[in-house]
Amino acid sequence: MDHSARTMLGDKASKSHLTVNTNGGEKPHVWSSSEGGCQIDIGKQIFCNRSLNMKNIIAVGFDMDYTLAQYKPETFESLAYEGTIRKLVYNLGYPQELLEWTFDWKYMVRGLVLDKKRGNILKMDRHKYVKVAYHGFKELSKEDKVGTYGNTLIQDSFDEPDYALIDTLFSLAEAYLFAQLVDFRDNNPGKVPQGTDYSRMYKDVRAAVDLCHRDGTLKQMVAKNPKRYINEDTSIVPMLKMLRASGRSTFLVTNSLWDYTNIVMNFLCASRTSDGGITCNFDWLQYFDVVITGSAKPGFFHEGKHANIFEVETESGMLLNTDNGTPMPQVGNTSPKVLLKGLNKSCRVFQGGSVGHLHKLLSIESSSQVLYVGDHIYGDILRSKKVLGWRTMLVVPELEREVELLWELRDMRKQLRLLRNERDLVEDQIHHLKWALKFESLRNDEKQKMTSAVGELESHRDQVRLAHQQAQWECHQKFHKIWGQLMKTGYQNSHFAHQMGLTMA
Repeated sequence: MDHSARTMLGDKASKSHLTVNTNGGEKPHVWSSSEGGCQIDIGKQIFCNRSLNMKNIIAVGFDMDYTLAQYKPETFESLAYEGTIRKLVYNLGYPQELLEWTFDWKYMVRGLVLDKKRGNILKMDRHKYVKVAYHGFKELSKEDKVGTYGNTLIQDSFDEPDYALIDTLFSLAEAYLFAQLVDFRDNNPGKVPQGTDYSRMYKDVRAAVDLCHRDGTLKQMVAKNPKRYINEDTSIVPMLKMLRASGRSTFLVTNSLWDYTNIVMNFLCASRTSDGGITCNFDWLQYFDVVITGSAKPGFFHEGKHANIFEVETESGMLLNTDNGTPMPQVGNTSPKVLLKGLNKSCRVFQGGSVGHLHKLLSIESSSQVLYVGDHIYGDILRSKKVLGWRTMLVVPELEREVELLWELRDMRKQLRLLRNERDLVEDQIHHLKWALKFESLRNDEKQKMTSAVGELESHRDQVRLAHQQAQWECHQKFHKIWGQLMKTGYQNSHFAHQMGLTMA
């Protein structure tokens, strides 16, 4: 399947384009589509928990990084990992041997929680019960897991400052590095800087990551060779053209600054030359009404935020003063707008500001008229949904493979359900027999029969339970050998799935 595939979960999905029914994980069936019900690649389908009539939507917005631009984890995350290692060694005094470490980009997944104080990595279900726990790369025993996280009168919230949520793909490299440092400290206590506990190591990792972003190390490398780090996606331009042809406004809101945004969007939207090259220009702006860079999300979504908004002069990158988005007279001949060839109206590019500026620029009267697509549960979806009431769509590229696996493993999952039903039935029979033995008046021969039956049923239950646990573990490992299915922990929704339900309900 090509990298143009996007698997999305939306609290609102379009009735005018495509909605699908997941049928409890079975192969999706198309309900309605412009193709007239023909088969559509599973990664290009939209899975929704609520529907929305797109007639009510007048503006559709996008985040850029990990939404329109899908980074290649094997190269981009490795780049971030290596840069962070160098900052730890050369800026924060960690030993040189860290430079020899390597990164397994497949090991960590979204939805995990880092216990900063204890050096543990956790996967929880929707009730915040810890189901899988590792100290560094060493799995905690069931007893240690329950003793640490299951013996308190008040359930832990698993929030900052003692915990860190791995809820973006950007966080996978730092989570893996944290696990490596935990093992390193345990095995080499004298080699880490004096007084460095697990919490301090996590803080150092975060500081090193911030240094990488601050000095432009990562984005400079991506800018030199976007094709090495970003997946090409031929479906973006047709999608944007379709939205604009429908009469809707389109906008881009990204935390990246203009110079980097222009490079990435050129790569995603530009026509390739015969030799595969790309000419960097501003043609991609024709697909948007407003582009806001350096938005500082999630703070951008606070309606009452008092932030200056500057217009970006695209040729030079110069920032021009505005009066809440209205152009101010410039000294000289500098034009505050870039007029695009063949268009009656121009796209305007800004830096900073707040959502109030965006609403004014697009003449949006009601926040429910906006559909916003992003990848970050908190930075993109939670704030825009809960604070503003925007309609939201979450991009979850990992689901592409998971949905395929759900279909491939349908026989195994059916067997799991049968084993679970059999186990429940046997336990129910045992319960009724024990109740009868305890509370009913029975003859001795009846008691002996029931007691014998209970013993046979308990033996059968233990066999079924063992078979069920083994089958469940095998199914778990098919998705990920350590963390299992992204959206599940056993039969419960995972904490990650629950977060999505809360943010998009």
